[in-house]
Amino acid sequence: MAIEPDPVRPLRFLVPGTTGRFRCGGLQVELQTAQLTASLRPTSVVTYRQREADQPFLDDLLAREEPPAHSLWIVSWGFDVPRLLRRLCGRPVAYHAHSSGYGFGLPPGVPVLAVSRNTLGYWGERAARNPLFLVPNALEAAWLERGERRREQGAAGPRPIDVLVQERKCSAYVLDRLVPALRARGLRVEVQRGWVEDLVGLFNSAAVVLYDSADYWRGRGVSEGFGLPPIEALACGCVLFSSLNHALADSLDPGLLGHQIGCGTMEADLERIAAAVADPGAWLPPPARLERLLEGCSELALRHRWERALEEMDAHWSRLLQGQAAALRSPPGWSLRLRQVRGRLRRWPLRVGNGGRLP
Repeated sequence: MAIEPDPVRPLRFLVPGTTGRFRCGGLQVELQTAQLTASLRPTSVVTYRQREADQPFLDDLLAREEPPAHSLWIVSWGFDVPRLLRRLCGRPVAYHAHSSGYGFGLPPGVPVLAVSRNTLGYWGERAARNPLFLVPNALEAAWLERGERRREQGAAGPRPIDVLVQERKCSAYVLDRLVPALRARGLRVEVQRGWVEDLVGLFNSAAVVLYDSADYWRGRGVSEGFGLPPIEALACGCVLFSSLNHALADSLDPGLLGHQIGCGTMEADLERIAAAVADPGAWLPPPARLERLLEGCSELALRHRWERALEEMDAHWSRLLQGQAAALRSPPGWSLRLRQVRGRLRRWPLRVGNGGRLP
């Protein structure tokens, strides 16, 4: 009997809303990902908190007489994930994991689409038997295209902004201490606040970009999921000074791909940033290393990763829903610790009888 191919399931990306208070960088990334996967299979964005005229609503879709196995649902919104997984129980679903550290666990069999190796490692420990995939966030084409033209102009090309800082997620150290000290040295420092229509143009106008999110995420108790702004800065030919927390350590290599901010003393920061403004070329990453990083973040590279992950998830859910297999489960931590204690106790008589050494 011929084996039927696994169905190509339409994708439904769940977001709380797309306007008003839900408008943020994380939403933009999810919408961009949905646009990318739309080139692979039918894709829609579904809201579940805020009804919107041009988007389907979760309650309405679940009330329809649609076969549960019809679509593959993608959940991603932090603290909403456990509740959404309960509502979608019995349906193909996957967790698009950005920040980690929210504290919840995942049901057996739910795949994880991690945007960074840091997040992948987190779920590799907490959900070791769930299907795991690495699908980093993609840079929009504008960052690569306009950034490439700007880099071709040369590091010595004049830029109207010496130092650019984005206020959101930035540390008090940078905003309250470092920025005034840099201005006192005569540097042109721009602190970006609020919404900017042409963020690509703003980055391409800066010689140096400062990004320090460690305190922000430590205060929230969760991780920097991917960290697009530093890569966007590098794509635009900026010298980058950044914290190295969480997923930032995936892509940044201090001294090569960026430089550490808050490096021991403020005086060290002031000296290095001033030197980078005076001679950006000496502080920019090696071109080959930078191109490898940017190529890995391109939509073409990420499209291939998503295509493979979607095919494997279709096959995975077909096996589960057709009853061909049962989802593997990771034993709880307490049972692992108990097993290890029992193992040590069983070996104890051997150690005592052999002078403290195992035979």
